[in-house]
Amino acid sequence: MSSNLRMLVLPFVLRLFSAPPAAGQEQPIPGFPPIPIDATEEQVRQGVALARAGQKLTPKAWPNGARVAVCLSFDVDNELLWRSAPLPVPLSQGEYGATTGLPRVLDLLDRQSIPASFYLPAMSAALHPQMIQDILQRKRHEIGVHGWMHENLPTVGDAAKEEELLTRSIEYLTKAMGKRPVGFRAPSWAFSQSTLDQIRKAGFLYDSSFMAMDEPYELLANGQNTGMIELPINWIADDYPYYEPEAGGSLPDPQLVFEVYKGEFDVAYQEHAMFILTMHPHITGHRSRIAALEKLIIYMKSKPGVWFATLEQVADYVKTQRERNREVEKQPGTER
Repeated sequence: MSSNLRMLVLPFVLRLFSAPPAAGQEQPIPGFPPIPIDATEEQVRQGVALARAGQKLTPKAWPNGARVAVCLSFDVDNELLWRSAPLPVPLSQGEYGATTGLPRVLDLLDRQSIPASFYLPAMSAALHPQMIQDILQRKRHEIGVHGWMHENLPTVGDAAKEEELLTRSIEYLTKAMGKRPVGFRAPSWAFSQSTLDQIRKAGFLYDSSFMAMDEPYELLANGQNTGMIELPINWIADDYPYYEPEAGGSLPDPQLVFEVYKGEFDVAYQEHAMFILTMHPHITGHRSRIAALEKLIIYMKSKPGVWFATLEQVADYVKTQRERNREVEKQPGTER
């Protein structure tokens, strides 16, 4: 790492590791009192108001008459999942994502000639600068924002600090990519009270952190449309809870995981909707798991009318269709 990069990264590393909560304790969400057992009705209403699902945005037809949009996405967290206890052996488990997992993922995507979306914490990219170049040189993939160092946003505890981390993440990736990222996925899929307002003001085209639907939808805050498109994720279509011992490793057999993903895709195909799969190079990049992913891709490609796209491409298309529909509704004589 260069001396300039160390000067940029070190202050934030020190600040994020300073004064951690005591074992067994968690910092309360700013603006809310500690909740020992259950939230009150008012606290639930306050939480609901922060972000809510609005209108469904699944278009009547996908590009070229496709039945379903398929988005493969990778959260490139690597070492940062062990940031609370950065010891050599656990860090090496994350390093595997950069040394081996990501190259395997990119090779697979090359063999199958399909795009993917990659969400990088800026610190992850700083530790392995070649990753961004390896992704971009394929000229088909997207890179989005995934925090500064995979910080847990609800426990940052300071809206100004959170906004500073977001700004630096955008600036770092913009400089490294030569293009401003348009997609945001929150680290650990966790928002504070301030996150939605901050990413809206930052001008993101879409977010991919919420779970209110299986299809694109408008993202509301306090009952008002934010103008952002939500491309939702869910834990069922994520590799972490199935494979990782830290998460319980509920389905360590790649064939069983393949069946779950296949089932999710099959119903999305029937519904003419969207299937987003979330993976991590340091997890799915292992041999048996990358083989199961390729088996899934081959299966999906065997079906007619499957549009493999980045989340950015889906968001662009959804936005265009939404604006076109609104123009039609404005025309005289159009029934509403």
